Amino acid sequence: MRVIVFGATGSVGRLAVESLLADGHEVTAFARRPDALEISHYGLSRLAGDALVLEEVCDAVAEQDAVVITLGSGTSRTSVVRSRGTEHIVKAMQLHSVDRLICQSTLGAGDSWSNLNFFWKRIMFGLLLRPVFLDHERQEQLVRESGLDWTIVRPSAFTDAPADGHYRVDIPAGERDLRLKISRADIADFLAGCLRDTRFMHRAVGISH
Repeated sequence: MRVIVFGATGSVGRLAVESLLADGHEVTAFARRPDALEISHYGLSRLAGDALVLEEVCDAVAEQDAVVITLGSGTSRTSVVRSRGTEHIVKAMQLHSVDRLICQSTLGAGDSWSNLNFFWKRIMFGLLLRPVFLDHERQEQLVRESGLDWTIVRPSAFTDAPADGHYRVDIPAGERDLRLKISRADIADFLAGCLRDTRFMHRAVGISH
């Protein structure tokens, strides 16, 4: 399958590229500086572009079979790259009749708000990262309304631990017995796995320890 990853040089995106390549996909890494991706693989193509420029996104999506979104804002607390970039990606997919979309969001968005503890509700998403959280909410809304074959993946807080595969999947609303941490490597593997497993089509899936 030909898969393009938007946000391919981010901390999760680069691991998602590796997981997709390991699964045998032909992967296009889309980023402003794709050469920063230190991966050498015959199935990898690099494409420089800006997710905030619709024309560049449309050109990138042409001829792809599926899209994985791992857009992030780095240290910025006011960036709207997730929602604006996703808006452009959705338009490009509709234009080129590319249906399969995997989008990384965050645990706490939508009906998973009740999975969070006081610290994440009131301090992080309620105060410090409020604009970031609202951008995730807008991003999810765009995906849900896209008419595409989407899956939204909602990981909890990232760690740098190696992948172990032992984490909760499809966390029900209201579940509170969570550590609210998961490794970037496990997130990347789950994102790639969603292309093989369609049971979460048209669903938002929480993953966390």
